[in-house]
Amino acid sequence: MLKISNTVTLQSWEIQLTAIRAQGAGGQNVNKVSSAIHLQFDIQHSTLPAIYKERLLALKDSRISKQGVITIKAQQFRTQEQNKEDALNRLAELIQSAMVIQKARRATKPTRASKERRLKAKDIRSKTKSLRGRIKD
Repeated sequence: MLKISNTVTLQSWEIQLTAIRAQGAGGQNVNKVSSAIHLQFDIQHSTLPAIYKERLLALKDSRISKQGVITIKAQQFRTQEQNKEDALNRLAELIQSAMVIQKARRATKPTRASKERRLKAKDIRSKTKSLRGRIKD
């Protein structure tokens, strides 16, 4: 069972975990042991509340397919248990991040003093650069 929030949890049957061989530079361990974890989670067939499903499906994330399946590959650690824990944590973070409401941005105008400071700085920079030119007779 994976805890997302105080009220939302995912059952273990909803998450499909598969052990695969890790990519990358070889060694005695990496070529023989399937230590990487491939996690798949179907959003539409899960027990998540409807608002969670809507927000997850609306996310622009390469880990979410058009069919609504989240795929996470964890191969950072040497052991399968650590990679499994890492994949589950990343799934929980992804679901939690979908529920964060972004603060609306309001456009503001620069103040008169800040405009003047910017123009003064540009003037100083222009004079500095003009002094670098060729000396005329």
